[in-house]
Amino acid sequence: MTPSDLSRALTGLLGFPVTPFTSGGELDLARFGAHLDEMLKVGPGALFIACGTGEFASLTLDEHRAVVRAAVEHVGGAVPVLAGVGGGTRTAKKYLRSAQDEGADGVLVLPPYLQVGPPDGLLAHYQELIASTHLGLIPYQRSTAVFTPGIVAELARNENVVALKDGHGDIELVQRIMTVTEGRLPLLNGMPTAETFARAYRALGAASYSSAVLSFAPTIAAAFFAAFERGDEAAQDELLREFYVPLADLRSTTPGYAVSLVKAGLEIRGHSAGPVRPPLGEVAPEHRKELARLIDNGLAIAAGVPA
Repeated sequence: MTPSDLSRALTGLLGFPVTPFTSGGELDLARFGAHLDEMLKVGPGALFIACGTGEFASLTLDEHRAVVRAAVEHVGGAVPVLAGVGGGTRTAKKYLRSAQDEGADGVLVLPPYLQVGPPDGLLAHYQELIASTHLGLIPYQRSTAVFTPGIVAELARNENVVALKDGHGDIELVQRIMTVTEGRLPLLNGMPTAETFARAYRALGAASYSSAVLSFAPTIAAAFFAAFERGDEAAQDELLREFYVPLADLRSTTPGYAVSLVKAGLEIRGHSAGPVRPPLGEVAPEHRKELARLIDNGLAIAAGVPA
């Protein structure tokens, strides 16, 4: 898939699968395939493997290679498959080369972990990654990778930079970036519980958004997206009020719940993907009970939302 083809394909719901582990903490690739099938049933625009939800920071290079290979083979071209890469420049290049060798259609460049450099250093990091691959590449703006509009304009000159994912949430900054790039670079809403930001980012021109809920309750995610695309504000508001906003509140109670709640949700729904790896922790019993209640709410509402 060429970068321009990938850029055009990044529409609709974007899926971020978990990485399933056995009870002993090893990769569970059989469960991974079933997990991908559950997500593919609702027609995501693309799947992003081994990113934040997929516990990239806890995977070895060999494990990363294995899950990317498994995803590419299992999906079989049905939708684009992108891989998370990150770390310092040399480390990120190793993961990028591996993803390219295993047939990924593109990469999402995660923020450098605990490495905050000046704007020129950040630009040099991305330029070196861009120069090392023919794959479509998406910079991810959040935490240690917050860009100036000028940096994004410079990156956008490269034909294999196919989109910008924003998880930082500075609306003014995003608007300045969109103005400077004149809309040439597709914007992806990558905020935590992105559905709560969907309207705001659509107003900025966002082409699509990432959905953690798609990983554990695909029918809820698909119902909200259908209502969003149709302009059904009543259905959106009900799902936001009874499911998404309380879910965001629950996520905010404990560090790491952005991932742990997803795996807990899968287990609640009878599709366990195993434990999270430390330093992430399992969901507390009282929070698990609340999550189950929210999922029941969301499923009941989703059942009444036209596809």
